[in-house]
Amino acid sequence: MLKQIALLSLLFLVFLTACSHEKVEVTFMVNDEIYKQVEVIKGKTVSEPERLTDGIWQDFSYWSTTLDGEKFDFNTPIDSNLTLYAIFTNLEGDPYQNISKEEFYEDYEAASSYTDAYWRTKHGFMSGQLEMPEQEPNIALRKEEDGLFLRNTDTHYTDLNNAWEIYDVNGTLVTTIYRGAAYIGLEEVAAYLFAFGDVPANYVEDKNMDPHDSIWGEYLRLNNTYFSGDTSRYPYEPELPDITGIRNGNLRYYEIDFGTTGTDCDPSYPSVIYNDGDKITRGAARLCYTRYYKDGTFITDVNERYVFYTYNHYNDFQEYLNYYGGWGEMFGNITGGGEISSKVDYNPTPYVETKMVSFSTLN
Repeated sequence: MLKQIALLSLLFLVFLTACSHEKVEVTFMVNDEIYKQVEVIKGKTVSEPERLTDGIWQDFSYWSTTLDGEKFDFNTPIDSNLTLYAIFTNLEGDPYQNISKEEFYEDYEAASSYTDAYWRTKHGFMSGQLEMPEQEPNIALRKEEDGLFLRNTDTHYTDLNNAWEIYDVNGTLVTTIYRGAAYIGLEEVAAYLFAFGDVPANYVEDKNMDPHDSIWGEYLRLNNTYFSGDTSRYPYEPELPDITGIRNGNLRYYEIDFGTTGTDCDPSYPSVIYNDGDKITRGAARLCYTRYYKDGTFITDVNERYVFYTYNHYNDFQEYLNYYGGWGEMFGNITGGGEISSKVDYNPTPYVETKMVSFSTLN
């Protein structure tokens, strides 16, 4: 009898375990075609799938359970098979259809809305600042607590997550950036990587594209590629937090060129304009950002992302702290007294931890 009870108990436990891992299927539909299908454990949430920033996705607004429904909340537990439909914005009227680049830039102002930025991108027109950025970041008054610089955890999405507002350290709105738009300013590009987990429209993977072969011309930026952070090959580089390939890190980093007026900190790179409209001379400035987890899943939570700036070719880095002028303490090789890019005389200091705090609770 005891054996029978034990057997029944074991079977019941197996049954409960199987039930607790029951899976349901979520199907994402785009224009009557299956875009992606994923399985999730019943009662858990599903992550919003990665999407491109060009083509039809320029018009994308949100996912819905019906073709004309409200925006789906991805914090909702999934209890049964579910189909989500891509809802696209109905944008009418192209205000730049008959405007030349000369006319557009003659009296330039930054984009005023997501719709405005959308049409600008269609024509290869910029949406943010046009001034060629300086090499070093402009560090504003930074918040500090317990000896650590504070990283703002507030999210500032508007316009169905197609816009992101950038505030300064005092909570004053400085500017707004738009998904799928083009930017070259350090604060705007860093915020774009942080907010959208991808690059502005004027960035390409190619490391050798000619400005004449792109609609972006002098505003073209190169090199959206995987960043290994291989400190065994480049011992002068500091280790970025949770990077894959090192100590079982879980975050995959990418890097992009950051075009400045030239970097004078590394003799290997000439101090000239990055893109003069005729040719691109790649400099030593880069932005490195987290894009995926190790398994290839797109990072959707901004507070699990990192963005770093290096203007001396990976020797030293500063973390973007999610506000205008918010850059963490510099760390790395030159900071530690090492020789620039040396594989013999190097001394990279470690990543300087920051403290994550909601600025809305401080102001």
